[in-house]
Amino acid sequence: MEKRYFGTDGIRGRVGSAPITPEFMLKLGWAVGTAFRHHGACRVIIGKDTRISGYMFESALEAGLSAAGAHVQLLGPMPTPAIAYLTRTFMADVGIVISASHNPFYDNGIKFFSSVGSKLPDSLELEIERLVDEPMTVVDSALLGKVSRVEDASGRYIEFCKSSVPTSTSFKGLKVVLDCAHGATYKVAPSVFRELGADVRVIGASPDGLNINADVGSTHLAALRSAVVAEGADLGIAFDGDGDRVLMVDQSGNEVDGDQLLYIIALDLHERGLLRGGLVGTLMTNLGLELAMKARGVEFVRANVGDRYVMAELRQREWILGGESSGHIVCLHHTSTGDGIIAALQVLKALQRSGLSLEQACAGMQKCPQKLINVRYAPGAGSPLEQQAVKDAVSQAEARLGDAGRVLLRLSGTEPLVRVMVEGQDAAQVEHEAAALADVVTRILNG
Repeated sequence: MEKRYFGTDGIRGRVGSAPITPEFMLKLGWAVGTAFRHHGACRVIIGKDTRISGYMFESALEAGLSAAGAHVQLLGPMPTPAIAYLTRTFMADVGIVISASHNPFYDNGIKFFSSVGSKLPDSLELEIERLVDEPMTVVDSALLGKVSRVEDASGRYIEFCKSSVPTSTSFKGLKVVLDCAHGATYKVAPSVFRELGADVRVIGASPDGLNINADVGSTHLAALRSAVVAEGADLGIAFDGDGDRVLMVDQSGNEVDGDQLLYIIALDLHERGLLRGGLVGTLMTNLGLELAMKARGVEFVRANVGDRYVMAELRQREWILGGESSGHIVCLHHTSTGDGIIAALQVLKALQRSGLSLEQACAGMQKCPQKLINVRYAPGAGSPLEQQAVKDAVSQAEARLGDAGRVLLRLSGTEPLVRVMVEGQDAAQVEHEAAALADVVTRILNG
């Protein structure tokens, strides 16, 4: 059965437009509480990022959950992976994150974690969707859920992050710039790196409810590049609005994406005999990472785009490391989901062990030229990817690239975008083919 509300990473959209409305969130809270009550469970934790609509949706979810008899613990602004961790440690039945990740402040969304800190199975998401469409009822007054606030959540998560590196770890002498995207990491991330001894400068740590991801964070690296060069820092670390993604900038101001960070972590684990199995990337992963891994005898496989698909592949193969170019990096030997802070710590520790700078460590992986163009479309208008003209254009581009390149067109699971990606060995050809395909998609969308 096709899902109506859930995408690849929860439910997301424009605030005030269905389904991202207070009415829907009230009903969603009730549906979640009812679904878990049917499974004999009724305890929920809720965290959020820093966007202004989070207060409104937190209250609506809280009311719906209470009406269903679910007890709620509020964490306040916390990174998404912190909710995954705290759901496990508090032995809650479900964790809810109010966030639209890297999207602007006028979007918001809901993510869910199971009692073991993983994404909900499809069957449970479908059950929640079914309940959303049913009439809302209220349990007997004596059975209404209670609400409390957790005061020490940040401290617990900071210590958890620090535990992902050896207790003897000290980053003393390392100068780092952190970009917290005016988002959920703005309190915890600086504390983690300072407590481990790093000399930390911070940007993007003054949230006002409206500035999350605005010209800062992992989707806008210019501010971090400038700060790293101006401060003479060794490197810069950029998180997205909810803290499950991380990208970096080397001392010269060069961007280091998720593929390169995965390479550094994977190589470190492999050289120490700790990389169980191989490495999972996605359909968008740069061919250079695949080639670099295979050259070292490390198996590499591609999952569909979306961290839930990376996770599914890791679980199936019993591997521990995977991720996406966007900076979603999953280190299952430390945590249960993508975590920007923990991934960053693994990179810093790998650099420390090797004695290499970030720039030097990246040199072992040669990225193939890749071009990604996002084409916006109206939700509900139908997929342009099914149009014959688009299919023909893709086939022609693939024929011209031959074995030296790849073409991928897909619908984003988090935004109303068609993602057009072309990869190959000739940068000029890659640019040309991507632009031509994007033009075809645009013409189809415009009628």
